[in-house]
Amino acid sequence: MLKVLNFKIDNPTVELALAMVEIEIERCAYDGAKGIKVLHGYGSHGQGGAILLELRKKLRLWKRAGKIKDFFAGDRWNMFDEKALELLKSDKSIYGDEDFNKANPGITIIIVK
Repeated sequence: MLKVLNFKIDNPTVELALAMVEIEIERCAYDGAKGIKVLHGYGSHGQGGAILLELRKKLRLWKRAGKIKDFFAGDRWNMFDEKALELLKSDKSIYGDEDFNKANPGITIIIVK
């Protein structure tokens, strides 16, 4: 199962978005979810929105600290990416994800422990 956080609809502040992601990472351990798909958009000027930029900074820290296994940008969410395939092999239900193979830079995939 892949959890989904859609920040494009809720439009939270950066701080709230990061807190929501952290909570969902913790919940994945209890729910058995293998990952989280965060829909944050790409920014109105095509250079990345504030949530995208700050989320990826925080995810690098969480990866180093061992809080998450890995993460990658949505443009790599396809059947040719090693990290994406690792996640898909762990849970076949993820194959039906609507963003799979769409090269969407406005999402981030988080692989939890």
